[in-house]
Amino acid sequence: MTARSVGRFYKVDGNRLERAYKDHLSNFKDWAQKDHADKWVLLSQNLGKHLSIDETMLCKDLFTFLTNKDGHGRRGSLIAVVKGTTSEEVVKHLMKLSEDKRLAVEEVTMDFSYSMFSIVSQAFPNATIVIDCFHVMMRLGEALEEMRMKMKRQAQSELKREKRLHKKKCEKRRKARLYYRKHHPKKRGEKRGRPRKKRANEKFVPAKLANNETKIDLLTRVRYPLLKSMNDWTDKQKERMTILYELNSKMRTAYLLANKFRNIMKKKQTREKAKVELHEWYKEVGKSLIRELIAARDTIKSREEYVLNYFINRSTNAAAESINSKIKGFRSQMRGVADLPFFVYRLRNIFG
Repeated sequence: MTARSVGRFYKVDGNRLERAYKDHLSNFKDWAQKDHADKWVLLSQNLGKHLSIDETMLCKDLFTFLTNKDGHGRRGSLIAVVKGTTSEEVVKHLMKLSEDKRLAVEEVTMDFSYSMFSIVSQAFPNATIVIDCFHVMMRLGEALEEMRMKMKRQAQSELKREKRLHKKKCEKRRKARLYYRKHHPKKRGEKRGRPRKKRANEKFVPAKLANNETKIDLLTRVRYPLLKSMNDWTDKQKERMTILYELNSKMRTAYLLANKFRNIMKKKQTREKAKVELHEWYKEVGKSLIRELIAARDTIKSREEYVLNYFINRSTNAAAESINSKIKGFRSQMRGVADLPFFVYRLRNIFG
């Protein structure tokens, strides 16, 4: 809750209350890390064995957040806030943490970021790196999205071509009528009619599919069903996906392969068994000859060992994403970050 919200409730000046909290009620002036809070903050007492690392935007700059999973998104969760995401600037400050505590870290979850991988490898050399399964599925979702957008661009080009042809046809009819009227003058009392569909100014109507939607509308509305399991589709989404498969069989193949990978990650199985299934999946993707899916497969393959580490403890980066979301919500309540050191101080009070 912001000071302005409290001020409105108690009928006092919110701005004055906020200044009073910062200058007198809080211990911000006596905080030991105040001078460098806009660059880095370390809370070594929160360092545990299972960590998460992520980045978020504050004051138009990216900040790296290191969190302890045992804090469950509450007090004791925040370990470090460092300005920047490059390994050089982040590792320089993380090395200030106790070496014994750093070497005792057993597991760190993260996304596909190479800089995060470098940071964890240097700062926590004994930790098992786990790439979050959600980010792996997101990479496959990006491949499906790329295919959908390619189809949509093609459909838009086809629509423009059809419109041009329709315009030419209408122009041709108009000229034909002018020529006919010029060489066949209308007799007195004579009535001339023309079929409705052959009007010179006939409006262009795009072709409709079986569900009474245009191709572009369909390709716009299948965006979310492509990212969901087929068990979660509504009846309308099932109808749209059936039509999509008829338009492009490769989309069906790509979706089923992405769904197969999702099922591999959902299974409670050993790391060795998951590795066998993953290698079979690689072969199926290669046989499909779908460029977008092969690119996603190669990304996963390059980090295979760290993706498979998920099956050791089934750890995800949800803790870091949760704190990231809470920080963004807090920032939104504050209507942005006017004073970065004080904002970080308040984060330290909430999550530190």
